[in-house]
Amino acid sequence: MKIKRRRKSTRFRGSHTHARGFKKKARGSGHRGGKGMAGTGKRGDAKKSLIINLFGNDYFGKDRTLRAGTKPIKLEAINFEQIALNPSTYSKDGINFDLKGYKILSDGNPGKWTITASAASQSAVEKIKKSGGEIILPQYKIKKEVKAEAKPEVKTEKKSKK
Repeated sequence: MKIKRRRKSTRFRGSHTHARGFKKKARGSGHRGGKGMAGTGKRGDAKKSLIINLFGNDYFGKDRTLRAGTKPIKLEAINFEQIALNPSTYSKDGINFDLKGYKILSDGNPGKWTITASAASQSAVEKIKKSGGEIILPQYKIKKEVKAEAKPEVKTEKKSKK
């Protein structure tokens, strides 16, 4: 047998505020915070469950990834020792490696190699130059520093008061 549930309207009869706190809060739609989607912001607790069901958690707050801009590409690191174990192509001049997507590190002893890579450490570049090889890196646009033209200084003498 189903029991009839007492409604709030009858339970709050005789109550001064009808469980709404201050009396003026219950008048009109002043306490509601607006109609429709109004008041559903970050701290809109009363309507938060509705918004999460409709839009998911992406509705609230700002997403840092939108402000961060482009993320730098993560490159895999590879040493000279690892490169020596897997030579890709041989030529008359030495060994050529195509290692785009890798950053060359200086651990190990390089031969007379020509390596095409996405990045390289400074010590790796120095080591391979000493051994007679080279590392070919992609060319990036370098912003030229524009020096402001120096304006000639005009000296003015102040007259002293007598």
